[in-house]
Amino acid sequence: MTRVLVVEDDPQLVRALKINLQARKFDVEEASDGGLALRLAATRKPDVILLDLGLPDMDGIEVIKGVRGWSRVPILVLSARHTSEEKIRALDAGADDYVTKPFSMDELLARLRAATRRQEEPAQNDEQAVVTTDDFTIDLVAKKVLRGSRPVRLTPTEWHLLEILIANPGHLITQRRLLLEVWGPTYSEHTNYLRVYMAQLRRKLEADPSHPRYLITEPGMGYRFEP
Repeated sequence: MTRVLVVEDDPQLVRALKINLQARKFDVEEASDGGLALRLAATRKPDVILLDLGLPDMDGIEVIKGVRGWSRVPILVLSARHTSEEKIRALDAGADDYVTKPFSMDELLARLRAATRRQEEPAQNDEQAVVTTDDFTIDLVAKKVLRGSRPVRLTPTEWHLLEILIANPGHLITQRRLLLEVWGPTYSEHTNYLRVYMAQLRRKLEADPSHPRYLITEPGMGYRFEP
């Protein structure tokens, strides 16, 4: 049974989430503040976390960072904060998805199923786990990038984009697919997100970011990784 940790201080919303999740055979734990959420995440090892950002004792971003210090458990943010800056902060801190309140329960459940499916996907085999080019090396299991002997720091969102592209070498990945997989259905038209993050990846990985060798744009269509 999939264990869900609901981190939310609104008792009515917690009750609605518990009823809907338990009806679909999820095992539900709950925490009304960030401190308890971090303790339960460590001791109960949930399969997925639903997290409100507006908690009474700390910002939900700090909960994300705390969990990401030791776990890759999927984190879905549930928040009334609508600005792009807030969403990017949460995603860069390590959230896997961002659902804006008010939301439909059907949409939330679909996002939850997608997150748990991704978590259950088989790990890369040893041959796929390390990708080596003339300019950089990517270790997918250790989540490390080296340019020569120098480590390159990537944000969780940059990692997610890069993993999708290098898992499909030479293949065009559409803008829509990248947006759906990295940011979710709400962002399927936000192509500006892709331009910003791809530019960041090129600055970190390409020898000449303005003339990329590996991270190629197909104008109006999407991106591909050329090994």
